[in-house]
Amino acid sequence: MTGKNHSHGSNENFRCPHCAGPLSKNMETSNWTVSPLVRDSFSMIGSAVGGTTSAFYGFNHVMPVVRRCVKGPMWLHFLIGTPPVIVFSSACAGLAGGAVPALAQLVSSSYHAALSSPPPSE
Repeated sequence: MTGKNHSHGSNENFRCPHCAGPLSKNMETSNWTVSPLVRDSFSMIGSAVGGTTSAFYGFNHVMPVVRRCVKGPMWLHFLIGTPPVIVFSSACAGLAGGAVPALAQLVSSSYHAALSSPPPSE
């Protein structure tokens, strides 16, 4: 990287010659990151899908076990079986709400790295 101007006022793109990663702070925050609106939208979608899916999964697998183990009316089954399902559903919603935006960031930065990397020399 000799012969290049490293001043902050230049518009040159400084990238690593090996991985095409951004070498200046301005590039890191402009082209390679997912915008906050998209990140928050993916977070909400991930939380909703993770929570809903795990709630269905939890009720379908926990309630038959509770019915076999606890004898009594149906309201008692729900009273005993619902708290573990809520905890499981909340944990899955939290994990999906964090994993989906992280995956979107990974896809975005991988896409930009693939586009900006030089073609392989033979």
